[in-house]
Formats: sequence, C-alpha cells, structure tokens
Amino acid sequence: MKYLVVSSSLSPTSKSRVMARSLVESVQGRGANVELLDLCESPLPFCDAASCYGDPGVARARAAVEAADGIVLATPIYNYTIGAAAKNLVELTGKAWSEKVVAFLCAAGGPHSYMSVMGLASSLMLDFRVVVVPRFVYATGKAFAGGELVDAEVADRIAALGADWIRMTEAIRSAG
Repeated sequence: MKYLVVSSSLSPTSKSRVMARSLVESVQGRGANVELLDLCESPLPFCDAASCYGDPGVARARAAVEAADGIVLATPIYNYTIGAAAKNLVELTGKAWSEKVVAFLCAAGGPHSYMSVMGLASSLMLDFRVVVVPRFVYATGKAFAGGELVDAEVADRIAALGADWIRMTEAIRSAG
C-alpha cells in the first residue's frame, strides 16, 4: 500500500502542516509507505481549465495522487471552509482521486467550522467515488505553541486517524 499526506497550506507557519508531519511520523512508525506532498514547497498554478494541466508541478502532484491508495488532506480552514489551495489541488488532479480512501486534518482559528470539510468530502465521494474515513481531526490554535503540536489529545486523535485510515485502506484494497 502507498499512502499520501498532502499539506495544502501555503503559509510557512502552517498549523495544518504540523498536523500533517505528525501523521506522517505516526504512520511511518506503523511501517507504512507514506509520502508527504507539501504544496508550500511544491507550488501549483491556479486551475484555469486550460494550460495549467501542462505544468510540471501539476504532473508531479497528479502522479502522487494517482499512485496513492489512501490520501490525507491536511488543510487550514478559512472563512468556514477548506483553504483554496486544497480545492485547487483537487481541480488540477481530478480523476486521479478516483476510488481512494481519503481522510482530513484541519487547523482552524476557532471551534465553529468543524463541518467545513463536508463540501469537499461530498464532492470527492460523488465525483470520484472516494471512501471518506468517518473520523477527521479538527484542531484550533490552542493545540499549538512555538510551531509545535502541544496538545496530547490532538496528537492521540491524529494517531487514531492514521490507524483508521490505514486499516480502512487495506480492507478496501484487499476486498478488490
């Protein structure tokens, strides 16, 4: 099995990136073959439904998504929804998401946007037949200090998400 964690924040001080790295460490500790795609380090053009698809960064992102059996999207929450870079990634890579097992990590400024991934989750389920892990991690700024995750409960929830994500991906892939 091959797993992909996408850090979709473009901020150099991203809290969702901290969560993504925590998840990568957790699943690597379980022996999983996991890759981190960090959009801050691998910038993508805006989807223009034309020339953007020829961009080498888009080709690399599409290949990473296509090769993965399971994907976790780590995203900041802005204005009660996922960050635009996350949606842009889906628009640029489209059908490469087909039939994947997908989970979410979210970092937000406050506690009131915890349902914010549902629009994208629904779209991925309906458009690409993904299976969405029915557990996601939503953390506010209180879980972080000095660029680190300091909330043990959030760290435990990230590890539990990783375990569920791997278990579900393996079960679905083995069922064929």
